[in-house]
Amino acid sequence: MKPKITIEYCPKCHWLMRSAWLAQELLTTFSDDLAEVSLRPSEIAGRFQISLNDQLIFDRKREGHFPEAKEIKQIVRDIVCPERSLGHSDRKL
Repeated sequence: MKPKITIEYCPKCHWLMRSAWLAQELLTTFSDDLAEVSLRPSEIAGRFQISLNDQLIFDRKREGHFPEAKEIKQIVRDIVCPERSLGHSDRKL
């Protein structure tokens, strides 16, 4: 069974577009490896969290920043298909 990713975002903070962009990045990169990427409006103000199969893999408050696409792609890759190369997204800054 392919994994599912959920991006929970604060609609009051207007983070829908950021969430949709990140979902697009994940679906483009992992089109054959993911069952879905869903967006969930949060009832908690300021929340921006990403879960993979209900396991929290990124929390904006815990990390102190919004995730870069590269950062989330590496986290997802390491869990879903660790042998896969991400090409330019694997390069360090």
